[in-house]
Amino acid sequence: MKTLLAAALLVIASAAPALDPPATLPGWMAGAWDMRDGESWADEYWTAPRAGLMIGAARVGQGETLQMWESTRIERKGDGTLSFFAQPRGVPAAEFPLVAHAAQMVEFANPAHDYPQRIRYWREGRLLKARISLMDGSKPMEWSYAPLGGD
Repeated sequence: MKTLLAAALLVIASAAPALDPPATLPGWMAGAWDMRDGESWADEYWTAPRAGLMIGAARVGQGETLQMWESTRIERKGDGTLSFFAQPRGVPAAEFPLVAHAAQMVEFANPAHDYPQRIRYWREGRLLKARISLMDGSKPMEWSYAPLGGD
């Protein structure tokens, strides 16, 4: 009986899909990042991962005029999953759970949020890229950041 049970468990275990390992916090985002286009500018800052958390901040402006600022964080929740939390201008945080990840890419989504619904970060060489959009990819906004002071 024990042999039959062990064989059945082996068959069930081998038929179960392999689970992806939990995503790690995207330490490749850590640092101070800057984008300039004429008078328009944006900067973003991320702490290195520590204790299941990365803390971020961003500013967007034109000339000496601040147009938007935001507090952000990427957090490992109690169940082991990652979520991105955004607080533009200090409003209550909106949560965007992780939906995709690769070695140097993370994507978070919340279809119930008005805009954005999808947030994606990735690296292209020394650049940190960011894109926000609706779930279907429409209404995209994209940033291409270089390391601050690394012109």
